[in-house]
Amino acid sequence: MASTSEPICETADPQREYSDLHDHVEALRKADLLIEIDREINKDTEMHPLVRWQFRGGIAEEDRKAFLFTNITDAKGRKYDLPALLCGIAGSRQIYSLGIGCPPEGIHETWIKAMGNPVPPNRVEAAPCQEIMFQGEELVNGYGLDALPLPISTPGFDCAPYTTAGHWITKDPETGIQNMGNYRGMLKAPDRIGMNPVPGIRAGGARHFEKWKARGERMPAAIVIGPPPAVSYAAATKMAEGLDELGVAGGLIGVPINVVPAKTVDLLVPAEAEIVIEGFIDTDCLEPEAPFGEFHGFVALTRYNPFLEVTAITRKRDAIYSSWVSQLAPSESSVIKRPGYEAVLIHHLREHLGIKDVVRVITPEPLTCVQKLMVIQFRKGVPETEVWRALYGVTSLPLNKADAKWVIAVDEDIDGDNPHAVFWAMSYRCKPHRDVQLVLNQGEGSGPRSAVEPADSAMLVNAMLREPFPPVSLPRREYMERAREIWDELGLPVLRPESPWHGYELGQWNETLEQQAQLAVKGDYWRTGQWCAQHRRTDVAIGTEMNAFDEGITVGEPGSD
Repeated sequence: MASTSEPICETADPQREYSDLHDHVEALRKADLLIEIDREINKDTEMHPLVRWQFRGGIAEEDRKAFLFTNITDAKGRKYDLPALLCGIAGSRQIYSLGIGCPPEGIHETWIKAMGNPVPPNRVEAAPCQEIMFQGEELVNGYGLDALPLPISTPGFDCAPYTTAGHWITKDPETGIQNMGNYRGMLKAPDRIGMNPVPGIRAGGARHFEKWKARGERMPAAIVIGPPPAVSYAAATKMAEGLDELGVAGGLIGVPINVVPAKTVDLLVPAEAEIVIEGFIDTDCLEPEAPFGEFHGFVALTRYNPFLEVTAITRKRDAIYSSWVSQLAPSESSVIKRPGYEAVLIHHLREHLGIKDVVRVITPEPLTCVQKLMVIQFRKGVPETEVWRALYGVTSLPLNKADAKWVIAVDEDIDGDNPHAVFWAMSYRCKPHRDVQLVLNQGEGSGPRSAVEPADSAMLVNAMLREPFPPVSLPRREYMERAREIWDELGLPVLRPESPWHGYELGQWNETLEQQAQLAVKGDYWRTGQWCAQHRRTDVAIGTEMNAFDEGITVGEPGSD
């Protein structure tokens, strides 16, 4: 093997048509989406809390930035020669869109297309991720995991530094098919790191572990840190079995991702990754792992989990360490999970269940972290049977079965990202005795485990409009748009429109009412007053609604008596 000071290969830069992490950092810099911190920062106590403030400090998503730390120390005063990037992959939708190479409004369709059109990776034999390699005694003499600036994500609760942006690659020993998933990695020794593959169908790493264990063999694994952004987006998404994450990553950018054989394990890894940690996972025994502050908003307590014994660390000569800000949503974790997760759900409903009237599946970020709460938007006129098929379909998807808890169907005019709009639809378009159903015996999914009641359930809510309603009580769009022009002319604070921001019709409106509204904005509302006088009655109670739709009442043309 090569020494620590010499490149492994003379030519380690295969052709590519996509951005690696260095290109992405430069793009962030040019887009004014990068904050570069040159002052000394303690990775164990200061780094994650500092960046966390942009998620818990009332800062709008469009104002969030990526952070690049270049002067890193730890609680014992050790200096690190690698910079660390936080929120650089998905601190916001703007950052995410830069990494995927499309505008924010195009992320959804880009993911849908990638799910149906994966692009297989391209194998190369020399790669930037292997410019430098450390192995053997070097790993325990200053060049192991302790040389990487792994931060403590939740100071005061986490038991160690963890990799949060570590993409674990494992392989099915029977089929040879690889899986890539994002799992936390607890730093335990310079040459040992913990692994948390979630048991069950959602984690390919856990399924592979069981197969290697049945064979009585160690499981080869590689932890990839800082690959091209498209690879990270795919790795963070729980996909259906049979979908190759690297192929979907290629589908996201439309070209194959380069992969290279690892040096000490029989696996293919992304060629342009910043750092690759190689090793074997003992399948004979488990050891304690965690606590760690998790994405669902609670600290995951100590469990027995696998661990990887490191055989080599390869990296670029100028590597950047990448760390994701996870824990309580919103966070970088929730931003990076959401587009792929929504794409998986809508792909399942449209392609596997054949429900074509689904417009979008929305997994709101705040606190629930794109799981537990799901909103399904439908086109107008969808049959009610299709609505219920979709609601049950989301809860039955194997990848999602334990996490879907509140699933709500809404019309296309309801903004599923706005909880106030969803609750508005539930309040006025839903009758619980008719429109709510429970699915029993669901698993608990992500989050704390109950010792009292291990079984869980899901609530399905049909909050679709069933009959004509009066218009939404806001000024029509043209008046709101004109008012916004005046607002901007006056230099008032920047507006962030929240749906609904203008009124629109919902079926219960006719020509008579429209004429009266038009008379009002033209200053001729006195004519409506005359009309009211002409339709006086003595045989009705106060507040009796006048059904102008049935009576065919009209108002005279403006200017008529």
